[in-house]
Formats: sequence, structure tokens, C-alpha cells
Amino acid sequence: MLNIEEYNIFRKQNKTLTVEDIKMMSPLALAYIGDAVFEMLIRTKILHPHKNAHKLHLESSKLVNAKAQSKFLKNLEEALSEEEIRVIKRARNSKLNTMPKNQSVHDYKDSTGLEALFGYHYLLGNEDRIIEIYELGSKNES
Repeated sequence: MLNIEEYNIFRKQNKTLTVEDIKMMSPLALAYIGDAVFEMLIRTKILHPHKNAHKLHLESSKLVNAKAQSKFLKNLEEALSEEEIRVIKRARNSKLNTMPKNQSVHDYKDSTGLEALFGYHYLLGNEDRIIEIYELGSKNES
């Protein structure tokens, strides 16, 4: 069985989470960590030695927002397992305490679901699946 606290330098910061804990975790907690995972994927993808920090921020902001993440989720929905769909639906159906400005409720709930999916796989150590999902979701990205 995978020793999940050893696979990632960041995961070593919380060695108490078991697989059972992760599967039962609040979907909004999964989205919380998944937001950071998704952001790191985007930032790593766009990183270039000839772009300054401001340009990098502007470019990543176009990809890390509710509308873009909703589109991202639509690109990969057909490739998701039943378990992954359950994670997304739990997050979509969670009571959201805040809403960002200039975002539709539908897009915001989709983005929460997507972030929960990335958080779920990150905590379980499913790095290959994270990359696969990322590539499927970004296939029509401009």
C-alpha cells in the first residue's frame, strides 16, 4: 500500500491523514488544498525565463478563475471515474459561504468541484492521475 506521507515534500507536513480521512474529508477542505495544486500546475506551465512576474500573474489569472475552471472541467468530464464524479458533486453541492465578484454561481460551483478533485488526488498521492486530468482539461486551452 502507498505510504502517502512519503511521496511528496509538502505532504510530509501532515502525516496524520489516512486514506480513510481523505475520502471522508469535507469537499471544501479538498477544494482548499486543490486550489493550490491547480494554481501550481498553471504557474509551472506558464513559467518562462523571459516573462516578468507581472506578465506571469496576468497570464495565470486568465486560467485560474471560476469561468476558466468551469470550462476546464467540461473538457474532462467524460474521462472521469464514478469516484471522481462523486468528489466533484459533493463539492458542487456544498454550501458556499462566499461568492467572488463577477462570477456565475454555476461556474463557481464547477470550479469548487474541480479544485476538490485536484485536492483529493493530491492528498492520496495520485500524481499520474493529476497530470492526466490536467492534460485532459487543458486540451482546448488557448
